[in-house]
Amino acid sequence: MSFEHLNIDHVSMEFPTPKGVYVALENVNLVIEKGEFVSLIGHSGCGKSTVLNVVAGLHQATKGGVVLDGKEVNEPGPDRAVVFQNHSLLPWLTSYQNVELAVKQVFGKTKNKNEMKEWIEHNLALVHMGYAMHKRPEEISGGMKQRVGIARALAMQPKVLLMDEPFGALDALTRAHMQESLMEIQAELNNTVIMITHDVDEAVLLSDRIVMMTNGPAATIGEILKVELERPRNRVELADDAKYNYYRHKVLEFLYERQHVTGEKQAVSKKEGKSSQLNVVNPRVA
Repeated sequence: MSFEHLNIDHVSMEFPTPKGVYVALENVNLVIEKGEFVSLIGHSGCGKSTVLNVVAGLHQATKGGVVLDGKEVNEPGPDRAVVFQNHSLLPWLTSYQNVELAVKQVFGKTKNKNEMKEWIEHNLALVHMGYAMHKRPEEISGGMKQRVGIARALAMQPKVLLMDEPFGALDALTRAHMQESLMEIQAELNNTVIMITHDVDEAVLLSDRIVMMTNGPAATIGEILKVELERPRNRVELADDAKYNYYRHKVLEFLYERQHVTGEKQAVSKKEGKSSQLNVVNPRVA
């Protein structure tokens, strides 16, 4: 008997508030294949992080649920590793020790000391951080910290890697390098990846499918775009590629025409410091 790899099945999510029930998600349905890279994109408040948290087991859906390899997800587990925008490294530990924490938690009973050491070093090497494994977070850059965070997640050997805008706080050049590293890692490990992004170019470059969310409340999947670009992908070559620009246009059209944020919603967004205006050089959604 075969199972779908990851099934987000009729998920709705409600939160109590002083003004009554807030419906964050309504009837979200998505089946993801093993090894697929899926990006979630949409305006602020469209429920992207809520979807990710339900898959991670951090939230329990009000209706529906998530099934991973035939097993219902009802709590966090090492088969689903999360990488947040904030690297969340313990500042008093070295890069090696931060990864070691996760390895001991998952493999403490199945790997001996030497095996764990080799596994930690292997995962730091995957993200090109082997040379800095004994440095503490204060001694390395923001991009390097995020590499360690990814190494820690990969060291858990998860079936699904969940990434909540992992490169959002990085400068453009570092972000580009991290995107390249992620494509290399995913090609080697064939992990299933679900990534939240606000960057249209990032979504097209990295994804097999882009899931575009409607505006909240009661957000749901508005459209799914299959990205049929050959791998490995080269950002310079794709800049003038007609298919790449077609996919890019389709996402922008959905976000800024079909899900346009105007008036009161835009004012609220600006108040929160998350302007929804289009950055023409690097289109991102707040």
